[in-house]
Amino acid sequence: MERKLNFQEDPFVQKNRWWILVAVAMFTFMSTLDSSIVNIALPTISREMNVPMNQTEWVVSIYLMIVCACLLLFGKIGDSFGKIKIFRIGTVVFVLGSLLCGFNHSLGFLLFARIVQAIGASMTMATNSGIATEVFPLNERGRALGAIGAFVSLGSIAGPGLGGLILAQFSWSYIFWINIPIGLITIFIGEKFLPQDIEKSGQKIDMTGFAYFAIAILTFFGGIFIGQEKGFAVPVVLVLFAVAFIALFLFLRVEKSKAVPLISFTVFKNKIFTMSLLTAVLIFASNFFVNVVIPFYLQNARHLSASYAGLLMMVFPLLMVVGSPISGYLTDKIGPELLTIGGLMVLAATSLMYMFLDMHTPIWYYALATGLMGVGNALFQSPNNTMVMSSVEKKDLGVAGSLNSFARNFGMVVGIALATTILYHAMSAAYGQRVTTYIAGRADIFIFGMRMAFLTSFGICMAALVLTIIRFRKSRQ
Repeated sequence: MERKLNFQEDPFVQKNRWWILVAVAMFTFMSTLDSSIVNIALPTISREMNVPMNQTEWVVSIYLMIVCACLLLFGKIGDSFGKIKIFRIGTVVFVLGSLLCGFNHSLGFLLFARIVQAIGASMTMATNSGIATEVFPLNERGRALGAIGAFVSLGSIAGPGLGGLILAQFSWSYIFWINIPIGLITIFIGEKFLPQDIEKSGQKIDMTGFAYFAIAILTFFGGIFIGQEKGFAVPVVLVLFAVAFIALFLFLRVEKSKAVPLISFTVFKNKIFTMSLLTAVLIFASNFFVNVVIPFYLQNARHLSASYAGLLMMVFPLLMVVGSPISGYLTDKIGPELLTIGGLMVLAATSLMYMFLDMHTPIWYYALATGLMGVGNALFQSPNNTMVMSSVEKKDLGVAGSLNSFARNFGMVVGIALATTILYHAMSAAYGQRVTTYIAGRADIFIFGMRMAFLTSFGICMAALVLTIIRFRKSRQ
């Protein structure tokens, strides 16, 4: 029987590998973008649907929660039945969900559409890094994974900026419908250049483990977001946290007893892999402090229009676009160590700069801080992605890719939860009573809360830097 060529030996795949990367990276960008682009449209959605602001926040939260809950499942399904097959199905589901999201029927329908969209997003996110790692030879892998990392970071932080520009000209529906033409073009590129899967394990999927894991994720973050509104001591929140703890315990117990678990915990014995994932969680959490807090600062405290605030927030993604390919190229040439540490130092410095923002800060200072954040992320993401995906065996690429995507999305949800909790808690302390929104005419209260939030963000960046230094010392040993 003739042996099938692997992707790195297949002339057609190697000739078109950069087109394959375009298809994978574009859906990575759109999937991540839709976790953040809605933030700036929430006041408009709240007003047009006539629902309270705290209820519209579920439009953002439910998307990230579903993505986190499904990533490991689709990573395992990708390993069993083919990563490219799952990626292709995910692109269609995501575009369908984007179409449904734009219909202004009700908040309930929008949340349903966001769940559909999130399922498609998780299918593409769980398989993108594994596809790139299979397709690209080792000497180009840093650039390929760096590009995916760039589009992830770009999508996660460009949302408010791009959303503001769209809202300046169109209705909020178009922040979802913009995905449709881009998605269809990307699907066409994928159909033309993506090959058929070769690596398939055919293993049975652990649905029991998935059920417990999904329940743990949904109840834990549901408890946090409800707790911000109603208080963390109310019975419903306590019950949700208890269910999350029990579900997590059952998940860990089931996984240890399964012959083919959803997560093989042996992969975490690889210290480089594990610490690289933890660092990714911390940095994406820190990034989302900016995503949550800065739109309030620019629009509410500084009274800038949504379109002007959007333009200012685009400084970050523009520098990411320029810096990430360079960082990926340098990763292939000089290795990840200096780049990762340098990027984390820049990100820590950026959090300190944000702490000094107030009502009279020059706009150029904000733009400089945001630009440095783009540079820091560009330096960090490419080498960190390369370390995650290059530290595992080929048979574990799907699980590694889904865990890498899970780390990023988990970091985003943690960032939203932590940033809003600290911001509102600090504002409540300064105001002398419970605060869960921006107080009109009291920018000083918001500025105090913002500074406490970015002080926490600085601590997160420093923790990531210490973890990275330990990680490189272990790799030398």
